[in-house]
Formats: sequence, C-alpha cells, structure tokens
Amino acid sequence: MAKVCQITGKRTRVGNNVSHANNKTKRKFFPNLQKKRFFIPSTGEWITMKVSTSALRTINKNGIEATIRKAYEKGTLSI
Repeated sequence: MAKVCQITGKRTRVGNNVSHANNKTKRKFFPNLQKKRFFIPSTGEWITMKVSTSALRTINKNGIEATIRKAYEKGTLSI
C-alpha cells in the first residue's frame, strides 16, 4: 500500500539533502502515517485506516464520521 494518508491525501514529497559544501542529493520526506482502527457508531463496525498524525488530531476534534464526510466531499478520501 502506498504511503498516502486516507483522510488528508498527504503523500511522499521529494527534496534535496544539502551538505555543508552545498552539494545536493535527492531525498524523500515521508508523512507520519499510523495504522489505526476506528469505530463507526452509525454502522456499528470497525474500520482500519492509514492516517497521518495531523488527521488523527482532526478526528479527535471533529469526530470520525464528520471527518470522513468532509474528506469524501473534498475528494481526498481513499478507502
């Protein structure tokens, strides 16, 4: 599975390592993804999602159902 957050759509970014001598080599910046289970009260079932830690904070603040609904409307939800 790709290193992509299922809520926010955050994915791997590409940049440069820059040495003291200003040499540049390619590197990757990975999002801080966690595999987490969530309980959906309306359906009574558990779902497992790969989410970034910033998405976890949003879920804690707004609730899982509201966050999933908003991500679906925005088009970033990938289940």
